[in-house]
Amino acid sequence: MSQTPDATNQRRPALVNWLGYLALTLLLALPAAVLTVRAGAWQQGLLIYAIACAGAAILLLLAVLLMLLPRFAPWRKALGGRALLALPGALLLLSLLGAGQYPRIHDISTDLQDPPAFTAAPQQRGPGSNSLDTDPATVALQAQAYPDLQTLRTTMEYGELFDKAVRVASDMGWDIYLQDRNAGVIEAVDTTAVMGFKDDIVIRVRTNAEGALVDLRSVSRVGVGDLGANAKRINAFLASLQQR
Repeated sequence: MSQTPDATNQRRPALVNWLGYLALTLLLALPAAVLTVRAGAWQQGLLIYAIACAGAAILLLLAVLLMLLPRFAPWRKALGGRALLALPGALLLLSLLGAGQYPRIHDISTDLQDPPAFTAAPQQRGPGSNSLDTDPATVALQAQAYPDLQTLRTTMEYGELFDKAVRVASDMGWDIYLQDRNAGVIEAVDTTAVMGFKDDIVIRVRTNAEGALVDLRSVSRVGVGDLGANAKRINAFLASLQQR
């Protein structure tokens, strides 16, 4: 009677071993990419990150295909373990591919006709940072992508609203570097949790006949697109401000 060979009495194929070595290398490349970005070499770090994610997805697919082949049946458990090593990078690749739904812009405002102006941010940003000048092309893209971003109108008293805006910004973890009550301007920087990217925010508080108006503008210091981060930040702030 013939018996199906198992992994205990066969030498593991080199392909299975190398798949594991590569999967582990790419897994370790992910935190290395984050550290590279945080060290200031963000372009190189993002390149490493993208390569690691794409490579992990390829290895995951290869591991699954090998598991389906009868020849590699004795090593399906080993292949499964290697597939798990590649899974994080493959999942991160899916999130990167989902970035295509966001426009390639990094300057978002609630007021497209008269965006809040930064005064202290130019001194906070490095020489290689994105420009703070308003780009008409960016304005058009934002109007199409984020039509819900609008000026917040409230009957709240000016001083109360200004103080509340400061508290909300602080509670959201923003580092406030300018508070000008007379001008109605608050400027701050928000640092992303993983990559450590810094985005500058200006909050403008004004009065009108009905009460007060609040506008925000959030601009990334580096990069072309922001994966929707600036719009999400503005929406989160406005939602929190209205709940107070």
